[in-house]
Amino acid sequence: MMVSDDCLVECRIDDSDDDDGGEGQMNTPPPPPEFASKAPTPAPKPPTPPSPKTPTPPSTAPPTPHPAPAQPASRDPYGINRHLKVEVSDVLAEPATPHTIDCVWLYSIDAFERTRIWTYRCLSLLFAVPFAFLCGVFLAVLSCLHVWFLIPCIQLSNTFVPCLRSLCMCAVNVFISPFCMSLALCCSQIVVSLSNKDWSQMKDKDAV
Repeated sequence: MMVSDDCLVECRIDDSDDDDGGEGQMNTPPPPPEFASKAPTPAPKPPTPPSPKTPTPPSTAPPTPHPAPAQPASRDPYGINRHLKVEVSDVLAEPATPHTIDCVWLYSIDAFERTRIWTYRCLSLLFAVPFAFLCGVFLAVLSCLHVWFLIPCIQLSNTFVPCLRSLCMCAVNVFISPFCMSLALCCSQIVVSLSNKDWSQMKDKDAV
């Protein structure tokens, strides 16, 4: 077996004795990495058994309530019922000369406002939900007809109308146009001439 020169280790021996008469020391360099002793790999640790899970106590916190629906800032954001904003001054107005008692005027304004507000509230309590239901049904029917009937008919007509137009133009050019041109040529040969007797009779009729 041949050994390469890189694996050889040079040993230097020092023959000189120490001052205290001790033995000679041998200084050896460290071995090359190929012959260095590897550190022993630690043995794998045995797996630790899983610790039993402790049951978590049920939470005693009360359930969070569902948030109430927030009311919109304006119930008429697009102003479609702006013309219904009627105030007292739009209906009741008293001039300066026929002036009534102050308490009568104040009670009249109060009665007007309360009657208007509470009558509207009672009527809306009775009819708001049914009318809203009918409006929703009506809008759903219109949307369904618009999506499934009106728009498909328009799209189909836009698809087939050019074909019908070309067919009609072909029928006109083949049948109707030659017939009309022949009739016009026949009528163009007709000549109407009036004699002097006819002219005199026409003048007598105009004079009468």
